[in-house]
Amino acid sequence: MRYLVLFFSIILVSSFSWAKPTELYWEDLAPKDYVIPDAPQLDHNKSMAQQSPNAPTLPELNGKEVKIPGFVVPLEGDDQTLTEFLLVPYFGACIHVPPPPSNQIVYVKFEKGVPVDSLYDAVWVHGTLSTEGWQGDIATVGYSMKGIGVTPFE
Repeated sequence: MRYLVLFFSIILVSSFSWAKPTELYWEDLAPKDYVIPDAPQLDHNKSMAQQSPNAPTLPELNGKEVKIPGFVVPLEGDDQTLTEFLLVPYFGACIHVPPPPSNQIVYVKFEKGVPVDSLYDAVWVHGTLSTEGWQGDIATVGYSMKGIGVTPFE
């Protein structure tokens, strides 16, 4: 009986460790030999063309449950919740300055929507990452995510 309790205890503890997402940062989304350009400065006289619309992604991240910090660029939703947005590494990307390379943008979709309190503050976004890209009017995106949750970045 003691061994049975020990066995189920190990299974229970293991299942909780599986549920913990891998914490990624923006440099983790690009190959080691890829040079990520610095964020552009606001200049209304320059082109808003994306820096690298076909930047390489990492196939080994496909299907991983992760959490990534960043800023939200809303795409779909209402005044209470968002169902689709772009997660970008710095404030103003895709709106006030040209979009970053495609491997530095994540298209996030929530089936039922999620509240985002402030678009000015950084957040952690938790979900299942995919190397299936996305293309919209404002950017070409290298990664997609099926969202699980959004929390403040602290």
